[in-house]
This record gives sequence, structure tokens and C-alpha cells, in this order.
Amino acid sequence: MVSCEVVVPETKTDSSTELAKLWNVVVLNDPVNLMSYVSMIFKKIFGMSQEDADARMLEVHELGRSIVWTGEREKAETYVYQLQEWHLNAILEKNEAS
Repeated sequence: MVSCEVVVPETKTDSSTELAKLWNVVVLNDPVNLMSYVSMIFKKIFGMSQEDADARMLEVHELGRSIVWTGEREKAETYVYQLQEWHLNAILEKNEAS
């Protein structure tokens, strides 16, 4: 009689939950759009004050990029799409702090 032993691997399930990662909406500098136009779009899409919109616009102009919003991915994707519809160069990136 032959003995046959069946070995069943141990299965581990991770039941912990992780908070949703945060995403950044980043606007990149471009040589096409006027600075006043960029500020106007920030006010229109994000409801920024004139001062906040101008500060973000200057950051884009001087540093080449600005994180204009941080939050959940789905809403961030919507903002990127809206900015692109207004012909701004916008991208989505993971927030490294989250």
C-alpha cells in the first residue's frame, strides 16, 4: 500500500483596510496661455479667491508647476479633465505624503 500525503498550503488573507491614497492635481507651465487666463480658470474650477488663484498661477509660471488640489482620485481625475478642457496642461500624480 502506497501512502499519499496531500499538503495544503496555508492561505493568508489580509483583512485590514487602508485609507484611500490622496492624489495631486498638478498644473504645468505652458508658453501658450496668458497668466490672467490661468487665474480665471483656477477661480472658475476650484472656486479660489483672486489672491489664491494668482498665487497658484505665479507658482506655475515661476516654478513650472503647481499642486492646485489634493484629494480622492475620482475627484482629482475630474479636475484634471476639466483643466484640460480649458486647454491647461494638467496631470494627476500620487501624493507622496499619504
